[in-house]
Amino acid sequence: MPGETEKSVSFRQDLIWRVEAAGFAAFIGLMRMLGVERASALGGWLLRTLGPKTGTQKTVMRNLRIAFPDMPEAEREALALAQWEQTGRAFAETAVMDLLVKQDRIEVVGLERLHAIRDSGKPVVFAGGHFANIETLAATITGSGVPCQITYRAANNPYVDAQIIAARARYGVKLFAPKGGDGARELLAGMARGESVALMNDQKFSEGPEVTFFGQPVNAAPGPSRLALRFGTVLQPMSTVRLPGVRFRVTVYEPIELETTGDRQADIARGVQAITSFIEERVRESPVDWFWVHKRWPHRVYASLESRPASVERR
Repeated sequence: MPGETEKSVSFRQDLIWRVEAAGFAAFIGLMRMLGVERASALGGWLLRTLGPKTGTQKTVMRNLRIAFPDMPEAEREALALAQWEQTGRAFAETAVMDLLVKQDRIEVVGLERLHAIRDSGKPVVFAGGHFANIETLAATITGSGVPCQITYRAANNPYVDAQIIAARARYGVKLFAPKGGDGARELLAGMARGESVALMNDQKFSEGPEVTFFGQPVNAAPGPSRLALRFGTVLQPMSTVRLPGVRFRVTVYEPIELETTGDRQADIARGVQAITSFIEERVRESPVDWFWVHKRWPHRVYASLESRPASVERR
């Protein structure tokens, strides 16, 4: 069993995992049979139809109220529906990403920056958020020839996780799921060898420094900034937007140079705020592309929504 010993899980749990994995494999096969455009359309239709009926819809609407308090309610509802379609498309496209890459559906702005990183032999810390289809970022980094560890959260089902790794390997992505101290040491060893690392920096991280996002406090992971400071390198922001016809535009932005003042914690916090501000700018540019379904803000921010005047929400 991938990543597990025979004694570590029960027969029942293993059977459940295998059934789930068989269903996932069937889904992957169907998407590949449909091809890029029809698979993307089907995924979009499914979540546009089902997503608003789930409990997660409440999280989406609360997030939109926090980020865009002056937006009319009808506009927020339309945006929520559109982001469900985006999420469904991205999920389905994971099964056909190798085909999407081969069909040259990703245009890159700032490709020369990736080539400069590749040619320098020095690592950077790629940082970004969950926009449009994040697999386009990984495909662009690896396709440019930059040696990079693409970090990700492993699926709970080890058989499904093995299928995900195999699917991503088809378009050249080397995945790495850090867990605990051993994972951190592997990341450090990789950067010491000159390998870059790519990390998402837009989800809740309760133990991270508190910074500002859409005018509200959030906690964000300090890992990218810590790594950049430790190796004397830059945070290299990237993002992607969806274009018509199952196409994408990936942009490699100006690198973020971190200050080293002697106050390490303050330096890390400034780095975390810098990348958080970058993500906010991208969300404001194209809100439909962001992954609105996760609880980004702390509980106290959500609780404060109840005290907002109704007139503000209904303008």
